[in-house]
Amino acid sequence: MIIQYKKDYEKMAMGLLSYLPDFKNIENLKEEIGLNQEDNDFLLYLYRNKQNNIVGVLGTQVTDQFIVIRYLSLAPGFREISYEKEIVDELKNEYPDKRVTAVPEYTNLLKTVEEDNE
Repeated sequence: MIIQYKKDYEKMAMGLLSYLPDFKNIENLKEEIGLNQEDNDFLLYLYRNKQNNIVGVLGTQVTDQFIVIRYLSLAPGFREISYEKEIVDELKNEYPDKRVTAVPEYTNLLKTVEEDNE
């Protein structure tokens, strides 16, 4: 299940983001968290597995027609296509009137998810 980021989850979100190379630097990490708190176009989601543990973070940007996946980070041990597929499917359900797309680094993920759905 994806849930929208709240300040209460800041440490959890920062920990999950730190797995991504762009956010190894604490300043970049803080800037990203701030961006998601200030700008309504950038939304951060947390992913809870079936045991209700937060094991992933998803960064998005919302436009008039699209929801763009900017990054996806899962905790070690949860980096499987089944979790990624569930996250993308839930995002599609959250925005039924928008097309889900991604930055170039994540287009293969969308392609794999779409192939699995066929």
